Formats: sequence, C-alpha cells, structure tokens
Amino acid sequence: MRDDDVPLCVDMDGTLVLGDLGVESVLALVRRNPLYVFVLPFWLMRGLAHLKREVARRVELDVTRVPCDERVVEWLRGQSRRPRVLCTASDASLANAFAAQVGLFDAVIASDGVTNLSGSRKAAALVARYGEHGFDYAGNAHADIAVWAHARQAIVVNALAGVLRAAQAQGRVDRVFARAGGAWRETWRTLRPHQWAKNLLVFVAPLAAHRADAMSARHALVAFAAFCLCASAAYVLNDLLDLDADRRHPRKRLRPFASGRLSLLAGLFATPILTLAAFALAATLSGEFVATLFAYGTTTLAYSLWLKRLPVVDVLVLATLYTLRIVGGGVAIPVDVSGWLLAFSMCLFLGLAMLKRDTEIARMPATPDAALSGRGYRVRHRGAIRALGVAAGIGAVGVLALYIDSTKSAALYAHQHRLWWLVPLLAAWIARLWRLAARGRMHDDPIVFALTDVASLVALLLGAGIVFAAL
Repeated sequence: MRDDDVPLCVDMDGTLVLGDLGVESVLALVRRNPLYVFVLPFWLMRGLAHLKREVARRVELDVTRVPCDERVVEWLRGQSRRPRVLCTASDASLANAFAAQVGLFDAVIASDGVTNLSGSRKAAALVARYGEHGFDYAGNAHADIAVWAHARQAIVVNALAGVLRAAQAQGRVDRVFARAGGAWRETWRTLRPHQWAKNLLVFVAPLAAHRADAMSARHALVAFAAFCLCASAAYVLNDLLDLDADRRHPRKRLRPFASGRLSLLAGLFATPILTLAAFALAATLSGEFVATLFAYGTTTLAYSLWLKRLPVVDVLVLATLYTLRIVGGGVAIPVDVSGWLLAFSMCLFLGLAMLKRDTEIARMPATPDAALSGRGYRVRHRGAIRALGVAAGIGAVGVLALYIDSTKSAALYAHQHRLWWLVPLLAAWIARLWRLAARGRMHDDPIVFALTDVASLVALLLGAGIVFAAL
C-alpha cells in the first residue's frame, strides 16, 4: 500500500500541542469559579469522558494561541496528499475547534462524553475504521503504545525514553521527533528564584529592632526559606491559572507553561509539594509564624483567583503581601513590629504596585478603552493610577519623616538627627522610578528593577550607611 493511501492519524495533546488542552480546560474552569473543584470528583465518578464533556461545555479555550510543536506542524503540511486525521482523547468539541483552527485535518476522532478515546479504546476505534495496520499513528505517551501495536508505522513525538524504547521494541517506528531537553531548567525557572530577593523583607523587622544575634539570624533564615517555598508555590499556581492572559502578554508568553515547554501536570504536582515544604519549615519556628505564612499563602491564592481582577483592590493586596513578609520576619524572631514600619511598608509598596500597573498599561495600545489582560484596568485609568501611586510614595516619605521625629526613633538611635538624610534620599529614589516609567524605561516589576538597577542599589547602600551612622 502506498503511503499516500494510508491515513495519518495524529494525537493532539503532547504530540501536536505542546501541553494538554484537557488539563488546561479544567484549570480555566477552576479559575473562573474555584467552587468547581468540589464538582469535578462527581463528574469523574461517571467516567473521564463525562468529566471532559462537562468541562468542555463550560469552558471555551482560545485555541488560536495554543503552542504547537512546529516541527510536527511542518511535517504534517508536507503530508497533504494523504488523509490526515486528528485522533485525541480530548473532548470532541475541543478537538473540532482546534482542528478548524490549524486547518491540517480531514477528519477528527475524539472522546464523545461516553467513551474516553485513549489507549486500547483509541486503537479499537482506528482498527474499526481503517483496519489492522491500515493507518500510521503519531503519538507521545505510554497510552499510545497500544495504538502503535495496531498501526502500520509509528511516529514517536516528544516521548520519554521508556515510551520510545517500547515503541521501538514493536519494530514499527518510522520517524522520531526527539523530546526537547532542559525540563529541570524550565522547572527551576518556573519557581522564579530571582523573585526570592523580595523575601529579604523578613530581615527588616529584626534589623529595625537591632536584633543581630545568632539565634535571631537563624530564625530569620528559616523564615526566609519558608517564604521562598510558599512564594514559588504561588507563582506556579498563578502561571497555571493565568495561561490565557500570559499568552497575550509580550514577555509572559515565554514562560514555561504558557509556551508549552513544561508540562502542566508538573506544575500541579509541584504546587502542593512546595506548599507542604514551606509549612514544614514554618512549623519549626512557632504557631504564630505558621499562621502568618498561612495568611500570606491564602491571600496570594485569593489574589490569583479573584482579587487581581479588581482595580485598586489588587494593588492593596500586593502591598499587603509585602508587608506580611515584614510581619513574618518579626514573628519568627520574635520581635514586635512597629506600627511605623507597617505604615511605611504599606505606603511604599502601594506606590510601587501602582507603578507596576502604570508600566503595564504603558505597553498597551494607546486607545482609551484598551483593557489590561487579566486585570480590571483600561488605558484611560492611567492618569488616576499615576496620581495614586505618587501620593502613596509621598505618604511613605511622610511616614518616614514622622518616625524620625518620634520618641521611638530617639530610643533606638544615638544620633537621631542623622536619619533625616533618609528623607531626601527616599524622595529622590521614588521620583526617579516614576521619571523612568514616564520615559518607558521601567521594568514591569519595579521591585525586580530596583534589585538590578545600579542607582537603586547605590541608594540602598547610602541608606544603610546613614542608619549605621545614626546608631
């Protein structure tokens, strides 16, 4: 039989699509309404195909932005003389929408709400339609081994080593598209270790209270590690729930999950593991620190699911999350966290959160009704955001000045008057950030920018020098 007469059947998830649209649909459903988490098990009790159908009825994915393996796409284009069939365990509605978008297939075979078309069921469906060894099949997973056993030829795409060996043992492999390496590198990148620098805020409270003994340092380091693990769990979960918005963003579309370079299942496993590790560390300190970390984690979860779409509320939550890090550092020692410090933190980080939103809006099309993807802001809101952000920055400078003039400051610093140099230094730094933003030179995360900006680091060192001189 000539190749042109043999149907080419192609799996979708993990083969043609870099990812799993079924898992992505579930995540999109949970993002829309987290209460569906309690409904999913009841759907699953009636079978996986039923679960997929119920999810597909409630979620419409933007298949135009789904990442595909371009090697496979180009190869499929070169197979235009033969019948090409999309054969997937995903629900038929999702498979049909994807097939219509890519325009490469003559037919679609998929799960129908009753039968989950995977493994032996997929093999039986293809044999019934095309006969034993009457089709070629491209797949990637362990379930596809059963299909390859009945195919004329096997095309192995992005498979793990064990799956590839099993396919080769059947003696039917015609072509192999090798799995891309670097999974560990992408996993590490997903944890966003560069963001861990923000958790250095746990050291602020003990340093402000002049607690620099060995035990305090040890407790602060444990608190730092716990916040890093908890933050990474939140980053992974946020990336999983924000796939569509990330794919619309010029920079975030390159993130491992959004680009398809890392499996969504890896993220679903990593989130609880990181969370459990964070709370295991927290439990070695105190129940109060566990409660603080829990408040941080639940607030972060609420932000990812709901609060980040509410204008003004989202930036207040971001400022609160930074402040909770400072509170956590005080609780870990333990040492009292000054009301002055909390007020200063809220004002400063509220201003920086507003700056973050201003920078994101600046990269949008200059039409008043253009909306920031995944957020509740439009371009016409930029003036108000700037005004509120600058006001919050001025508030931080004012709180610092009042603290310097307070009796609490006098009790801690022998040369209290030297602290006044901090006021113009902070004001100049905040003004510089807004000036850079107005010129389009600000990173979309001002904290990350400050940690890599030479002038900001110099300002930090000068500030530390002033504080040391005042002791």
